[in-house]
Amino acid sequence: MAKNQASATTGTTARGQDAVASIVEDWRRERPELDTAPLEVFGRLHRAFLRYSTAISRPVERKGLSMAGFDVLTALRRAGAPFRRTAGELADSGLISSAGVTLRIDRLEKDGLIRRERDPQDRRVVHSRLTDEGLSVIDELFSEHLDNERRMLAGLSPAECRQLARLLEKLERSVLAAEGDA
Repeated sequence: MAKNQASATTGTTARGQDAVASIVEDWRRERPELDTAPLEVFGRLHRAFLRYSTAISRPVERKGLSMAGFDVLTALRRAGAPFRRTAGELADSGLISSAGVTLRIDRLEKDGLIRRERDPQDRRVVHSRLTDEGLSVIDELFSEHLDNERRMLAGLSPAECRQLARLLEKLERSVLAAEGDA
């Protein structure tokens, strides 16, 4: 392995550093006038996110779903009985982009996990509702999802998890504020 090349499985270099520390060290050597502190946060956040994304998508894909479909099912489940929302409400629920909601609904309906229903008071409004099979699938899958996330957080104490959650919330607000400045 090259001196600065990171191992794909461990994320460490031949020097025993994690990959981000190695990248930061390289930049400090090559451009010592630059403040590379943001790399230490965002580099690790990015690498952790990539591994997280891979880990959480495995059980979802084993069920024949996409992560986007999983997000629709969880949004419907969170709505509470009768487990239904309009396409607009699904788009506003936080994790689902409005551009692809209809395609996701089409696929989930084809798979028998949701059903479209017209609103009895206003026939122009269409709700997507979990079927019994959809409810069963998402209840099982979401439990597995939380177990998977707990395993990934096992290296942190409960207090560290709470602290990290607070810091990530603060980071998200900072990133949003920076977007407003751009």
